[in-house]
Amino acid sequence: MPNAHPFQPRLNWRPRAAREIKALERERKAWLGQLDPGAHFHRIFDCIPGVEFFAKDRFGRAMFVSCGILQRYQMQNEREMLGLTDFDINPANMAVNYVHDDRRLLSGEAQRIERLELWFDSQGLPDWYVVTKLPLFDAFQQPVGIMGVLRRAAEHEMKLPLMQTVSRAVGVIRRDFAKNISLRVVAESCGLTLRNLQRRFQSAFGVSPQEFLIKTRILAAMRLLTESHLSAAEIASKTGFVDASSFAEQFKRRTGSTPTEYRKMRQT
Repeated sequence: MPNAHPFQPRLNWRPRAAREIKALERERKAWLGQLDPGAHFHRIFDCIPGVEFFAKDRFGRAMFVSCGILQRYQMQNEREMLGLTDFDINPANMAVNYVHDDRRLLSGEAQRIERLELWFDSQGLPDWYVVTKLPLFDAFQQPVGIMGVLRRAAEHEMKLPLMQTVSRAVGVIRRDFAKNISLRVVAESCGLTLRNLQRRFQSAFGVSPQEFLIKTRILAAMRLLTESHLSAAEIASKTGFVDASSFAEQFKRRTGSTPTEYRKMRQT
């Protein structure tokens, strides 16, 4: 029996002179210049489950994003995101951290950043993601922006105490928001006092756990208003509000429209 060997691809190439490589680099540059800016490589990320892409200019304005990020911010197309900054679409304390990292990359202080960050998921709720960022350079090797990819953090990446505590509380709220939930009980289930839970939530998300609970209920109500024919009173009951009056008040305060107005807008 002949000896078994691992498959080796046949590479029919020869070493090339530096002059030839330089010529190919010029051809590549010309080829890139022919591409439609709206059809660049970021589109491939729409085909990779769980991985999303973004690119910003040196002023922090969104230039390109993959479909997953548009869905995360409930936008219909890339034009809606174009030109927006982190401060336009995120809580201020989260945006500050994003911008700080961008400045380090643009200044040359860091060549690559990879860390856990808070991003909003497609339901509009914050969750932990692994984010990798690199600087973008022009033809003169001057930094002109930032590009990055993100993916949801795996379980083994969620071992830091703050992340474990806040993530556990988020999980309880997202699971039990429709019930008469006690945030004091949520805090105790995480081994914290209510005050400590409030402080950690504020540090991580920029909002209190009370506000996070209300927002979770509002988002659930928005889905029911869009996808069902339930009355406002029925939706209030199913999403944890005391009654239809309280639901309508909280809904308008955070969305700018009444539940009825919101339903009509979504149906047009």
